[in-house]
Amino acid sequence: MSSHHFVKEQQEPAVFILKADEIHFDQISSLLEWVPTVLVAEEALDQVLSWGIKIDVILASDSFQKENLHLLEEQYPVKFLNSKTEDSLAEGLQYLLASSHFAAHLVGIPHLQVLELEEKIKSIDLTIMDGDWKYYPIKDGIFKKWFAESSIHIHAKEGLPVEILNENGQIILPITYATFLEVPEGITEIKAPGVFWVGEQIR
Repeated sequence: MSSHHFVKEQQEPAVFILKADEIHFDQISSLLEWVPTVLVAEEALDQVLSWGIKIDVILASDSFQKENLHLLEEQYPVKFLNSKTEDSLAEGLQYLLASSHFAAHLVGIPHLQVLELEEKIKSIDLTIMDGDWKYYPIKDGIFKKWFAESSIHIHAKEGLPVEILNENGQIILPITYATFLEVPEGITEIKAPGVFWVGEQIR
C-alpha cells in the first residue's frame, strides 16, 4: 500500500480544482500538506499536472477519458469520473459526499456561485478560492475574527441585513452585489439572519 493511500482517511479537507488559470501553485500548496483527496476537472487538468501533484479523481467527458487513458497509469491509482464541464461542480460534490468527506476546498469557482451551494453546506464544510480571494461560509449567523487593517468582502443574498461591529463603530447595512468593507486592525464581528460568506485576500 502506497504511503499516498495510507494517510487517506477523509480527515483532511479534500481539494477540488475546477479552474486553475488564475491560481498559482503556492496559493494552494499549504492545502496539500497532509495529502488530501484531490479532484480535478478536465478544464484545469493540464495546469494541475504541470504542478506535479498527485491527483485522485479526474472529472472528464467520455471523449477526454478515451483520449487520455495513459493518465490512469501515470497517475495511478487515479480514477475518472464521468462529467460534462457544466456539471463538474455538482458531480464532484456528490462524489465527496458519497465518499464520506466532511470538508473541501473548492479552487477556481467564481464567488458568485457560492449562493448556489447553500443546500450543500449543510452536509459539507466548504471554502472557495476565487483568484487571490478565499471565501468561507458563516452558517450560524455570527462571525468574529481578528483582522489586520484590510478589505474584506461579504457575500450573501441581495438585501440581507448585516450588522458589523469593530473599532470603527457599529453599522447595519443591506448586502448588495460585491459588498466590500474596510476593516481596522482588531476584532470585527459580523451578524446576519441568514447564511453569508466572508472573503479575504490571500497574500
